[in-house]
Amino acid sequence: MRLKPFLLIAFFSLALFNCKQVEDSSTVELITPEEMDSLLKMGEVQLIDVRTPKEYVEGYIEGAINIDFRNKDFEERIAKVDKSKPIAVYCGRGGRSGKCSAYMKKAGFTKIYDLNGGITEWKFKGKPVVK
Repeated sequence: MRLKPFLLIAFFSLALFNCKQVEDSSTVELITPEEMDSLLKMGEVQLIDVRTPKEYVEGYIEGAINIDFRNKDFEERIAKVDKSKPIAVYCGRGGRSGKCSAYMKKAGFTKIYDLNGGITEWKFKGKPVVK
C-alpha cells in the first residue's frame, strides 16, 4: 500500500514538469548587429521597430514595421503579427525592445530576437538605415 502514494507523487511531478516545458517553449535571444544582418538577408524574421514614429522616421532598419511600444494600441497591433514565425525587435538602445520581448514571450511568440544595443549599436557597426 505504500507504493500507491509514491506513484501518485511521481505522476503529478511528471505532469507539472511537462507543463513547465510547454510554457517555456518560446525564447528570447539577444543578438548582435551582425547576427541581425544575417537573419535579415536570409529573410528569416519579421522585423519590428518599437520606437516612436518620430524616432522611426529619423532612420530605421530596412523592412522594419513601426509598432510603438509606448502607444496605447501596442498590444492590439502586436497581436496582428504572426506568432509562429521568428520575430526580431529593436529600439534605440535596447530598453524598450527588452520589455517588448518579454511581453511577446508571454503572448505566445515562438522565437524572438532582440537587437542588443538597438539601432544605436546597429549604426555604430556601420549598418545601413533608411531615412
